[in-house]
Amino acid sequence: MSADAPEPPDGEPRPPAYTLYRTRPRILSGRPPALRPDRKPGEPPRRPAIGSAGAGGPITPRRALKWLVLGLCGWVALSGVLFLISAQFLQDKVDDATRSALSSGGAPIVSASTILILGSDLRAPGSKEPGAQTAGPSRSDSIQLLRVGGGKSAKLSIPRDTAVPIAGFGTNKINAAFALGGSALAVRTVKDFLGIGIDHVVLVNFDRFPKLVDAMGGVTYTGACVVSRINGGFKSGGYTLRLRSGSTHINGKQALALARTRHNLCNRRESDLTRARRQQKLMSALKSRSFSLGGFVRWPFIAWRAPQTLKTDMGAPGLAGLIATLATAGNAPTRILKPTGVTTLADGGAALTITDAAKRRQVARFLR
Repeated sequence: MSADAPEPPDGEPRPPAYTLYRTRPRILSGRPPALRPDRKPGEPPRRPAIGSAGAGGPITPRRALKWLVLGLCGWVALSGVLFLISAQFLQDKVDDATRSALSSGGAPIVSASTILILGSDLRAPGSKEPGAQTAGPSRSDSIQLLRVGGGKSAKLSIPRDTAVPIAGFGTNKINAAFALGGSALAVRTVKDFLGIGIDHVVLVNFDRFPKLVDAMGGVTYTGACVVSRINGGFKSGGYTLRLRSGSTHINGKQALALARTRHNLCNRRESDLTRARRQQKLMSALKSRSFSLGGFVRWPFIAWRAPQTLKTDMGAPGLAGLIATLATAGNAPTRILKPTGVTTLADGGAALTITDAAKRRQVARFLR
């Protein structure tokens, strides 16, 4: 009964007092909470606790899905921002001579582009490996061509011992071009040898490569048994790699040793062609890990490390376009520029040769 209601005349019975109750809302219903019977007149209702059915509505599967999607979008956006910052301010750029040697290809995401990927065999300072190069010019330890964009997806590895003409230096192994004239001469040598344009170049920094693999949480490599002693092995201050046949989850140091392995003690009959196939398998493993569920969880860490592992002519937008293209291009088959013969160089070393007909046929298959 209201406190402002008039008093009844003398002798008449007073109406009985009553309290107004409202039913409590059902679970997952959208109705407001019940009025408390002990609430005093004029007292404002208490705000429901966060997470209760009355705080902004019920917790429904649709609402949970919305927050999950927003969280995933935020995770992707964070990864993108870290990638762009790292690529723009922390990534090394190639010199002007290398840029001038490149063709004027478009962005990989909108047109077919041929990208030369080089890895140096420069050893870390303090290496005790006999003949190891720890400073100055070094030979390219890995030479791969990637064709992506415009519906293309192809890979072609060039064995490092392939004999080619190097402008100004005569005939030598193709990996010597990088030591003699840096990335600019390496680009020109590959262009002249294969007769194709090179749109972009990517140099892999092997000192930072292990940190990128570790940022991914490691990768799973599948292949034959590998036993090698990099930089003389553990006894000489280097690294000893042991991988059993089949699939093995490897860390950054193991991945780097695998990419550098040339003499496999597990199979001494292997050649430089086998080494090139291992390098392509490792690249495929890196890509698969990056776009897996486990890789997605680590995207911000991968996005921050990846640009710092590379030295390229592509800026942040171009490199981001390349990553997006690789994500949708699928895994290209492993192809090696197969030699047709062997020759002896002027310094007495042995090198691989390939006939013009065999070279044109393999290059045409790569470009189509």
